[in-house]
Amino acid sequence: MAVACTLGVDIGTSSTKGVLVDVDGVILASATRAHVVQRPHAGWVEMDARVWWDEFASIARSLQAEVPDAEILAVGVSGMGPCVLLADEDDAPVRPAILYGVDTRAIAQADRMTTQIGEDEVVRIGGSRLTSQAGGPKIVWIAEEEPAAYDRARRLYMPASWLARNLTGAYVLDHQSASQMSPLYDVEAEEWDAALWARYAPGIETPALRWAGEIAGEVTAEAAATTGIPAGTPVIAGTIDAWTEAVSVGAHEVGDLMLMYGTTMFLIATGENTLRTPSMWTTVGAFPGTRNLAGGLATSGALTSWLKELTGADYPDLLAEAADAGPGANGLVMLPYFAGERTPILDPDARGVIAGLTLSHTRGHLYRAALEATAMGVRHNVETMRAAGADIRRIVAVGGGTQGDLWLQIVSDVTGLVQEVPATTIGASYGAAFLAAAALAARGGDRDVHITDWNPIARTVTPDPELAARYDAQFADYLALYEGTKTIAHELAARQKEPS
Repeated sequence: MAVACTLGVDIGTSSTKGVLVDVDGVILASATRAHVVQRPHAGWVEMDARVWWDEFASIARSLQAEVPDAEILAVGVSGMGPCVLLADEDDAPVRPAILYGVDTRAIAQADRMTTQIGEDEVVRIGGSRLTSQAGGPKIVWIAEEEPAAYDRARRLYMPASWLARNLTGAYVLDHQSASQMSPLYDVEAEEWDAALWARYAPGIETPALRWAGEIAGEVTAEAAATTGIPAGTPVIAGTIDAWTEAVSVGAHEVGDLMLMYGTTMFLIATGENTLRTPSMWTTVGAFPGTRNLAGGLATSGALTSWLKELTGADYPDLLAEAADAGPGANGLVMLPYFAGERTPILDPDARGVIAGLTLSHTRGHLYRAALEATAMGVRHNVETMRAAGADIRRIVAVGGGTQGDLWLQIVSDVTGLVQEVPATTIGASYGAAFLAAAALAARGGDRDVHITDWNPIARTVTPDPELAARYDAQFADYLALYEGTKTIAHELAARQKEPS
């Protein structure tokens, strides 16, 4: 007997993940394909987009083989972003995709565009200042630095829209992703800014705009032959992974804050009004009628992975030793800016700092300091959001870092926030599968599909009030340490960029 289900696939920074989910939200099977990004120069982070489609097809076939009775009713897609993938008229990439804010190559273009347009006008149109996160300057960088590649470019994609194109032939981009192509998208009008597009992306067709959960098209015969998914299966437009993760845990309602624990850390506060603040990212939401104030740390899981590789220890040992190290890591304060920092300092030339080291400190102290450093970064973002007017009523945690208890507890202790952890934290692929199910229900006239039925809250993490004063003092040290070291950090960053 056939098992009705939806397929959700997410293209992440370090892997592609896929799930088959039945109509009740039960995961029938999952699969992962690991990949690596390329860092050909300091500040560059890019990837061959052809890998995205190859891994999607591999996962789709693998999951169907694992659940041979699966009847895929709809497909959900998601991916990291904002990324800039330019392709020619035959949809062949003209160069590797430039990834999101961790790629800082286009800072000069962002600064020049801000001068040309005017900072107030940039913020009025796009909601935010131009930073390494913005997609528009990355397009300009390609035009200026690789003109031969740009001359062949005709279309703009991100991972989710690239999958939708390969599956259906539709050339679309969801509103949420489009709003991160600043300054090319008007957040209030919810449409492309035609004048700025013509000025900064000449020769490239504007993708049709859709909302994340809207159906982009149906699987073509060619895509069916490649993936095994039946021709005619509907495919949603999808969106950026962090927003799909928010959907996966039901953290997309007004007053919600989604906290994503991954290679990087991401925060999304959802409201009804457009909030603008210089140091955060203002976007439209994944759904009509919502607005987001978002932020992100450049490293979180990437930092703990670095320490794991550096020490040769495994995670269970490091976590146990970090727990034994205790709050404050015996007087260590770490800045987690090992890849620069995104929000709220918007400083790609920030660098990691470990202050207070003595010969008595162990790898456990260092690991504890790293966990506390990311928690301090979260607190810095939350306080900045609230100062901008964000009404944060509820925190929901998601991502691989939620599997253990220590990291979650440290974040709650440092921020003073209660975190809700849902039963399923597999992430964006699960959210994509849900969006596909919801789109299918909407097409059939049945809108009673709710993520809370699929994925209820399993546990809560509450802060220890006895640690509040200690961590308040440490947070003050954290802020002062950046201010006290940023000049020399910038000088060192400049040296690191010099040819070796």
